[in-house]
Amino acid sequence: MTMKFEEKPEGNGSLVAKSQPFLGKKHQANGKPVANGKAEVSERQEANGKYDVPRKSLKTYSWQEIQRHNQETDQWLVINRKVYDVTGWADRHPGGRRVLTHYAGEDATDAFRAMHLDLDIVRVYLKPLLIGELIPGEPNQERNKNPQLVEDFQELRRTLEAMNMFDANLGFFFLHLAQILILEVLAWAMVWHFGSGWLITIFISCLLTVSQAQSSFLQHDTGHLSIFKKSKWNHLMHKFVMCHLKGLSTNWWNYRHFQHHVKPNIYPKDPDIDMGPLFVLGDSQPIKYGKKKIKYIDYEKQHLYFYMIGLPLLMPVYFNLQSMQVMYLRRYWEDIAWVSSFYIRYFITFGRFYGIFGTMVLIYLVKFLESPWIAYVTQMSHIPMKMSGEENKDWLSTQVVATCNVEQSFFNDWFTGHLNFQIEHHLFPTMPRHNYHQVAPLVRSLCAKHGLQYVNKPMLKAFGDIVRALKKSAALWVEAYYTQPET
Repeated sequence: MTMKFEEKPEGNGSLVAKSQPFLGKKHQANGKPVANGKAEVSERQEANGKYDVPRKSLKTYSWQEIQRHNQETDQWLVINRKVYDVTGWADRHPGGRRVLTHYAGEDATDAFRAMHLDLDIVRVYLKPLLIGELIPGEPNQERNKNPQLVEDFQELRRTLEAMNMFDANLGFFFLHLAQILILEVLAWAMVWHFGSGWLITIFISCLLTVSQAQSSFLQHDTGHLSIFKKSKWNHLMHKFVMCHLKGLSTNWWNYRHFQHHVKPNIYPKDPDIDMGPLFVLGDSQPIKYGKKKIKYIDYEKQHLYFYMIGLPLLMPVYFNLQSMQVMYLRRYWEDIAWVSSFYIRYFITFGRFYGIFGTMVLIYLVKFLESPWIAYVTQMSHIPMKMSGEENKDWLSTQVVATCNVEQSFFNDWFTGHLNFQIEHHLFPTMPRHNYHQVAPLVRSLCAKHGLQYVNKPMLKAFGDIVRALKKSAALWVEAYYTQPET
């Protein structure tokens, strides 16, 4: 698996800044909502400061003109009908340059809204980047997108905001953190009281594995700014959980994960489906490799070595080494200090019982045990779903075709950190996960209205679908490799 280092994101943000602008209803003169996606902008948008300069001084642009500015060295994007040139600012973008590049020349309104939290902060970033607006009469989004679907999704978000579905229950997350810390303390107490024999070591490794897996889910919550109303508190908690409790870099995670969220299963924009030489995924990549006679490994058996390589090595090797590599190459000194505290804590608590070498073995044994858990949970919702090149679909369609849910139960919610509601999470990343089950029926209804398949399956079937998808991709590679001429 490979990691590319073409840009250097700074901080812990997402699409443009850590903010979430209001997207008000559009109205006609008679007060009725406009559903045709044309150039009506609400008074509430004006009141919220969407016009950063006087309207008469703004240049106007057509979609044809905007779509020409879709290169890494020339990036325009549209948010709420306003046109922003983010080219010169991309390197300073808190979430990394790539998430901006992925939306260059496109309408980014719903992606922007989904990934941000604080409107006051975003104004500071957006104001100097504003260069114009859409020509009156141009649709709010590109013409290939269904304006009614876009409006219906935006109306759904407004409904959920009115229902307070974006307000977190701090007690829920406190109990989740308490679970993690209790398991950590219990593991230490077991060794202190009973010694470091093999049975005790195996038992505490299981306790620490549960703690680490649940820490993965909690860091995911904080990374998406879904706990506190202020971004800075989410970022601080993210450092504590991801770096101190898990020993991984927050900046590395943000760099990867935000790209995955804005363009899931879209090759090559989603780094989570760039498996390097180890796996070929989807329908198009295996055929491409096969026609070009690319065979880094025997892909025909990839569904088998997924059990030997993918499951046990995701956390201790791939994620761990990639995190360290990114921290070192990009000089993320704050992350390095926080991650160092993870190892120092383990040496202080377990070093007297196992020694330095034994403590390192314990750390990586726990990562090894945690790895299949996290691999299954993170891959079951995406690998079996559609993968494609860029098709420039609306936000709802982009997320729904690339994700699937797993049936709800108390155990499934706990075991997956509520990522069994992957569709709802991808549509509303900043929403606290304890609210997903209330939102799911509304999302399902919207998908049915617009003919989008809302996939919900049993957990064991979801696990099996990973291997079945790998086997299908392998068969496509074999056919292209052995029966088609080299291209």
